[in-house]
Amino acid sequence: MPSIERQKALPVVLSQQEVRLLLKTPKLLKHRLMMALLYGCGLRNFELCNLKIVHLDLERKQLHVQQGKGRKDRYVPLCDLLVRGVNTYLQAEKPTEYLFNGQSDEDGGHTQLSTRGVQWVMRQARQQSGIKKQITAHTLRHSYATHLLEMGTDIMTLKDLLGHGDIQTTLGYLHVARVGRALPFSPLEKLYQS
Repeated sequence: MPSIERQKALPVVLSQQEVRLLLKTPKLLKHRLMMALLYGCGLRNFELCNLKIVHLDLERKQLHVQQGKGRKDRYVPLCDLLVRGVNTYLQAEKPTEYLFNGQSDEDGGHTQLSTRGVQWVMRQARQQSGIKKQITAHTLRHSYATHLLEMGTDIMTLKDLLGHGDIQTTLGYLHVARVGRALPFSPLEKLYQS
């Protein structure tokens, strides 16, 4: 039987100003850092939750994403801002295994953060920031990919950074990013320019 073709909706992408607003909205350092890693490294929600302290190489400014989608590993760069934020967070919170802990278990030990916990943080940040777009953790990943393309990153490098198995998935961002051609305009603008 032929496969049913899925609807191809374009992703929601935030502007750089909206990302800045969203990142400064939460009061807790933990929540700001979670969102900064989602955007700054292009992480998926579950990849953020599975992030362990040993996956961080702060000296080499790299993050080792283990067992991403398709059980693939990859390295993504950490910028100076993220390195500073992670160091501050590690000193303040002192997590032991996972970078972000969830609720304490029955024995008083720490569990890893749940994907629902990340969704809650995103929902709160969206409401408090006043941004009207429908924002999820994956929106920050879409914004990461789009902004990198717009800043000149080539498509094959982006494919590797995102951990995509198929280049067709990465090529979808070319429909959203404003690259390689003149910026679109409305003919109405030109009609009244004289």
